[in-house]
Amino acid sequence: MGNGCCFREPGGRTAVGSSIGGHAQNNGPNDAVNLFLKSHGYNGLFSQIELSLSATSLRDRDVLSKSDPMVVIYTKERDGRLGEMGRTEVVLNSLNPTWIQKVNVTYHFELVQTLVFRVYDVDTHFHNVDVQMLKLDEQQFLGEASCALSQIVISSNRLLTLDLAQHEENLKADHPKIHGKLTIHAEESINSKTATEMILRCSALENKDLFSKSDPFLVISKIAESGIAIPICKTEVIKDDLDPTWKPVSLNIQQVGSKDSPLIVECFNFNSNGKHDLIGKIDKSLVELEKIHLSQNGANLYLPGHDNHNKVLKSQLFVDKFSESVQYTFLDYMAGGCELNFMVAIDFTASNGNPRLPDSLHYIDPSGRPNAYQKAISEVGGVLQFYDSDKRFPAWGFGARPIDGPVSHCFNLSGSNNYCEVEGIQGIMTAYTSALYNVSLAGPTLFGRVVTVAADIAAQALAQGQQKYYVLLIITDGVITDLQETKDAIVKASDLPLSILIVGVGGADFKEMEFLDGDNGERLESTSGRVASRDIVQFVPLRDVQGGEVSVAQTLLAELPTQFLTYMRTRGIEPKKMMLK
Repeated sequence: MGNGCCFREPGGRTAVGSSIGGHAQNNGPNDAVNLFLKSHGYNGLFSQIELSLSATSLRDRDVLSKSDPMVVIYTKERDGRLGEMGRTEVVLNSLNPTWIQKVNVTYHFELVQTLVFRVYDVDTHFHNVDVQMLKLDEQQFLGEASCALSQIVISSNRLLTLDLAQHEENLKADHPKIHGKLTIHAEESINSKTATEMILRCSALENKDLFSKSDPFLVISKIAESGIAIPICKTEVIKDDLDPTWKPVSLNIQQVGSKDSPLIVECFNFNSNGKHDLIGKIDKSLVELEKIHLSQNGANLYLPGHDNHNKVLKSQLFVDKFSESVQYTFLDYMAGGCELNFMVAIDFTASNGNPRLPDSLHYIDPSGRPNAYQKAISEVGGVLQFYDSDKRFPAWGFGARPIDGPVSHCFNLSGSNNYCEVEGIQGIMTAYTSALYNVSLAGPTLFGRVVTVAADIAAQALAQGQQKYYVLLIITDGVITDLQETKDAIVKASDLPLSILIVGVGGADFKEMEFLDGDNGERLESTSGRVASRDIVQFVPLRDVQGGEVSVAQTLLAELPTQFLTYMRTRGIEPKKMMLK
């Protein structure tokens, strides 16, 4: 996955989708800017993937020669419908074809992208017809395979082989016949790996504050086909400075499109209410920014005016450094054998209501309709399960009284005193349902113990030299009552390979939860005064995403690859090269 825009030096606190760094002092306004960017259209990172296809032992449907196969690739939409992505060429007279035509797909970590591959034998009458014009119902169907895109990109050497199945009319649907194998190879675009690093500086900025100087930061946006500016990068906020030099930013080429693609660089004065003042802007591509660097001269900013009469300012933008490099991506680490290990902690406090009553947040609907807890587990776990090889997930509850015991703020959902892991997402669901009938809901809502236990697991893996990154999902309905203890635990965990996702269910006031998320403008600080080395918490109230086009998993997971890369890069951890192609 592309690295997005990030700071290359410790102390450069945050950027769009990125927060690299260091043990510097609290630099709160930088995090608050993220809210501004998100409200203006910024979404998670992505990677362009090229798929190559080959097959072996295909079914021979021709009488006088071998089959002439072609593959049609589909993506399965959220409503189950198939959308065609592309077609290969027709390979003549072969049961073991290797297709030359590649298929390009955009990989999104936060989505389960199901791909369907259908192989057809193209009739001789249609060999001179463009494959895009072929009517598939006029061709002979040879077999079908499907998988999640994530299964391909994390497999060894990004190579995955699937059985080609064909449902026979006289066989049950769950007993298809296997007719050959399809092999898919994924290659990440070089643009996903190429980054341009720049040091940007401004001079003679206009002062927007009454009693002090402006607090400037830059936002870099690309122009979408619709003409809308989409933010892709920002600098940190520099306080009280009209001639600021920002820390280096690393801008992913893929997000830009190309070095010639138009960009907008805007300079804002930070305001704590989120309504930042535009100081000035400039329209330049990466090629043009490189020319500014080579010339060692500045380029004047402007303010938009009426009828395209822009006001040219004395303020100038300088590019003190411009360089390109190839960096390891999220997918490089995954293909190298690094794993994301999923963990879940569920709130069993009494405020959830009696689980046996329909108005309870823990009510198990006989119709099979998931409650809020099941929905969050299914959506987030459904994405992360592909990145965990053994699919054994630690699962805990908190805020309840197990049978014949005191209230526990971290107990194993499995019921075992020794083992916290369960088998698969369904294992979490089963353990959760069972726990509802074997504990007494109590309280209060305490996170500290769960965060500490999860951090201990991450610390142990780190000490053993394992290349693993842990993701703890906490689902809660209540107002946290051990805020400082939780902050202490999170600050300590910020040095570990761990991210924490919090889902708020129900109608409670979640302001304190939002404070744990770094997006509120302040870094977490422990009792001893230590500031979190990086933002590892993402909080989402389920009510904010229910019924919308974006799922809770998309909202929670969009920033995770960057949190992962932040951890790896600032510690100089490289992917295991033995498995990289």
